Amino acid sequence: MFGSAKKFHFIIGLLLTANLAMSQNSKINTIQYASFDAYPVYLKDDLGVNYTSNKTTIKLWSPNVEETKINFYKQGNGGEATATKSLDYDPKTGVWQIVLDGNYHNTYYTFQVKSNENWSKEMPDPYAKGVGVNGNRGLIFDPKQTNPSNWKTDKQPPLKSVSDIILYEAHVRDFSIDPSSGVRNKGKFLGIAEKNTKNTFGEATGLDHLKELGITHLHLLPVFDYKSIDETSLDKNQYNWGYDPQNYNSLEGSYSTNPFDGLVRMKEYKQMVLALHEAKIRLVMDVVYNHTSSTDIFDQLVPGYYYRSWPDGKRSDATACGNEFASDRIMARQFMLESLKYWVKEYHIDGFRFDLMAVHDIETMNAISATLKEINPSIFLYGEGWTAGDSPLPIEKRALKNNVKKLNDIAVFSDDIRDGVKGHWSNVTEKGFASGNPNYKEVIQFGIVASTNHPQIKYDSKRSYGQFPYADSPTKVIGYVSCHDNNTLYDKLKIANPKATEKELIQMDKLANTIVLTSQSIPFLHMGEEMKRTKMGVENSYKSPDSINKINWNWKHENKELVQYYKNLIALRNNHPAFKMTSEKMIQEHLEFLEIDSPLLVAYTLKNYANGDKWKNIRVYFNGDEKEAQQPLDGTWKIVCNGEIINQNGIEIIKNQSVRIPSRSAVILYQE
Repeated sequence: MFGSAKKFHFIIGLLLTANLAMSQNSKINTIQYASFDAYPVYLKDDLGVNYTSNKTTIKLWSPNVEETKINFYKQGNGGEATATKSLDYDPKTGVWQIVLDGNYHNTYYTFQVKSNENWSKEMPDPYAKGVGVNGNRGLIFDPKQTNPSNWKTDKQPPLKSVSDIILYEAHVRDFSIDPSSGVRNKGKFLGIAEKNTKNTFGEATGLDHLKELGITHLHLLPVFDYKSIDETSLDKNQYNWGYDPQNYNSLEGSYSTNPFDGLVRMKEYKQMVLALHEAKIRLVMDVVYNHTSSTDIFDQLVPGYYYRSWPDGKRSDATACGNEFASDRIMARQFMLESLKYWVKEYHIDGFRFDLMAVHDIETMNAISATLKEINPSIFLYGEGWTAGDSPLPIEKRALKNNVKKLNDIAVFSDDIRDGVKGHWSNVTEKGFASGNPNYKEVIQFGIVASTNHPQIKYDSKRSYGQFPYADSPTKVIGYVSCHDNNTLYDKLKIANPKATEKELIQMDKLANTIVLTSQSIPFLHMGEEMKRTKMGVENSYKSPDSINKINWNWKHENKELVQYYKNLIALRNNHPAFKMTSEKMIQEHLEFLEIDSPLLVAYTLKNYANGDKWKNIRVYFNGDEKEAQQPLDGTWKIVCNGEIINQNGIEIIKNQSVRIPSRSAVILYQE
């Protein structure tokens, strides 16, 4: 019996070898594979278009289709194909390839594949680095022709330490679309690049405002080519955040001055990068590899491979967007790696924010971190440490917030401090510590130490927050109170505190982000927080009109004192390393909480020149109560924040007397 089985497998092996030989230089693939794991893999970095002026090579990984052809066009939309050619298949790699002689710069193309004797519809190359209008055709181009004149001299802004980072999240269109922006190229990449722009009252807007604030990193919501905007009809009112990816390696055309010319968006984006870097601001790209807007392209090229499914065959949906990218499959991981490398090398991107990062596996995220830091050691990576639903990917393998210790140089958002400060995101009427909720004191303390292990924190597995110290470094946690999701900070405070006066709401606002910017985590601000940004109570504004989403730059004038407070708060953090310690051990040694009975009063000392600070001791008080508090103080202290203003030179000196902490306010003092 054993001999017969051995003979049978030998014959099958001969047949498979013959099949491979027949397919080696043929235009037809006849091989079928038993499972995704049996697919050949291709780990070189040249999938897609490889252009030179006299020859272009195009490669496509698609191991289980029968034939592949490429169609060429003069334009990004419309017109008949000028030529159609077949690609050759290599069964060892699963790659289809064609070599084009001559100069194909500025030529558009599509792929079609044959499966089960049927040709697919035309589709863009998933590796396309340029696309036509609406992203339906790829673009062959000379990358050098997309470079601004001074692109080669672009320099990444200095960054001494990861702990120095201050993130500021914005949307390209929101940034400048309102007339009050004073920007010419409204809603465009070039709008972010413009200098010397003013609002109605002559105050700095746009890029100059960012410089004034003192942030280090601008985080832009998705700028890759996304599906929901019709780029052929930009005269019509259209809006989307862009979390519906269509072409991962190409730019969104609606943010360019001419979406019909695939080269324009690239050059204008680079002009924006240059302007930011010249302003000493780094750029973070928001990436959405966890799902695709449509499964058409990947599913036609390699059916089922790029998406996770449950054992019963039902497609998994941990993203709540209809599909879930299988980052743990080797070629899906490779796709992500090559895509991210491209953005860093070609566009000088300084960091990435990963949407629903926990959909991705830890191994992939660590491979990304290692690969990108080889190119740029100071690149900053962070993401949402949660999913929007269950996944076949085991919990211990997910890039979850609670698994952040397994992640190398990757940070996660702290929903703990977010909800603790302003109230739970899903219960819009719930108050947080900053508006008088007495149940969040320990959550605030947990946020202050950036979710690390601290001897004075009481961890409790039964709580929703602060169950255990999930972070092993303060630079692996992002502290924030609002972002594009859910209500703006001002709207949340207003809805949860309907009887509060405008003055009281501003007090809560100041307190909320004073907690964030003096905590040990990496601070993150939602654009417009510093000027009471409102979305009129609209919680999920992903496709709401400009009237809801735009920044009204005249808010800056209406909220002068608040804007100044934020500027001074950011300057305080920038100038004092005690607020941005670099290790868990340093925090344990230098941060000491005061034992205070009140559930709405948090106080701590940053002692003994923490992290080399020039101030010996810094005392911080947060009062979330509607009543003011008094606390005894020994020795001589200088107040730099009294709840109303911040002045690093000192507001007043207190010596052996009690300090007054106004209602809903922060007070900060120091000893030299």
